[in-house]
Amino acid sequence: MRAAFKGLKVSLLDFSDYKNFPKPRESGRTLEANALIKARAVLKRTGLASLADDTGLEVLSLGGRPGVYSSRFAGYGASYDDNCRKLLREMKNISRRGASFRTVVAFCLPDGREFTVSGRIRGVITRERRGLKGFGYDPVFKPSGYGKSFAEMSLAQKNGISHRGIALLKARKLINALIKKEI
Repeated sequence: MRAAFKGLKVSLLDFSDYKNFPKPRESGRTLEANALIKARAVLKRTGLASLADDTGLEVLSLGGRPGVYSSRFAGYGASYDDNCRKLLREMKNISRRGASFRTVVAFCLPDGREFTVSGRIRGVITRERRGLKGFGYDPVFKPSGYGKSFAEMSLAQKNGISHRGIALLKARKLINALIKKEI
């Protein structure tokens, strides 16, 4: 996020700037709901404009799963490896492997206004893990038009095309417009 907002007239704080900051429970049924839950919790605790995101991997042949449950697809406390392993196991005999990564960024202001923006990248689920970089489902997601999984790309290349990068660019434009009082 710091890289995405570099040059904007804002100061970014994160959880490490606060002692004993409670992690909000992501109880929403959509990415939008979870992003808003987190941004509202930070706003309530700090009184400052707050930004939060939620991301999900949506696999077409699995009816959009794991979606909002991506981080806990293999169960609560599951590792990235556990989630990738479960996904590859469930898709073992599936030939249609289309998927999308989607990120929703929520921005909440002390005056009660709330905004959400999103980013999406389409691709396919690979048949095996590929690459050692990144995190989450990066080793099993290959974006359309690229011959590499996210885990095989440099961080700069991934951030330049990723769902989170797209959403953060939209959030940057939104925040810049708010600073200039265009919204």
